[in-house]
Amino acid sequence: MAVRKNKKDEPKGSQAVVIFWLVFVIIIIGVFMLNAETIQRNFNVFLTRLTSPGSTAAEEDFTVIDEESEWEPSVVVVEPPRQTQQQPQTQQPLLQQPQVPQTPQTQQPQTPVVQTRDRVIYYTQVNNDGQILQSRVTRRIPVSQSPMQDALNVLLAGPSAEELNRGMINLIPQNTRMLSAAIRGNTAYISFSEDFLFNTFGVEGYIAQLRQIVWTVTEFQNVSDVQILIEGRRMDYLGEGIWIGSPISRQSF
Repeated sequence: MAVRKNKKDEPKGSQAVVIFWLVFVIIIIGVFMLNAETIQRNFNVFLTRLTSPGSTAAEEDFTVIDEESEWEPSVVVVEPPRQTQQQPQTQQPLLQQPQVPQTPQTQQPQTPVVQTRDRVIYYTQVNNDGQILQSRVTRRIPVSQSPMQDALNVLLAGPSAEELNRGMINLIPQNTRMLSAAIRGNTAYISFSEDFLFNTFGVEGYIAQLRQIVWTVTEFQNVSDVQILIEGRRMDYLGEGIWIGSPISRQSF
């Protein structure tokens, strides 16, 4: 005996089918939303592989989504396609060694060359017999506008150590200073300080000091005699009656 189906059960079966497809669609939408970034990335890779050489291997880069997993989105790192076109190489400039700035060399100031000239001066020397003699000495003196004054200053300074060893002495009184010296005609006018008046060696000492002055000054060709002045004044006598009131020459002794 055939069983007849109840027509009331048919709506229930169709409702179950509708509910099944709604649940399935909801699941698909949920999976898509949870893996939207991965799906979008794989889709972009698929498009890139289709438009670039070697697209046959594109299927290897897809990620398979397991519906039975815990619905955790998987992250797939996809390397960007390599550029086949080589960038033009820019020629690197040659490295140059840095130039060290040279410090300007400071020139040392050159010492001016001093011109000198031999001058003759006279000191006193006592021989073995006790005689007082004039001793001639040559000195190298710098050239200047007043050569006679230079020679007299050297004379007043006294003998050198080597000249002292040879027995030379200076009988011009110590501390005597030359105040002025000038030439008028053939006569030299020389003014000394008052120390010139005091000689501890007596008459012979006065004569010896006058000889040293007269012999030294008359070595200059334009001088024939000397007028002795004391503090700029003319005096008649030096010491014990030695005349100095007029010019004295070598022949005066």
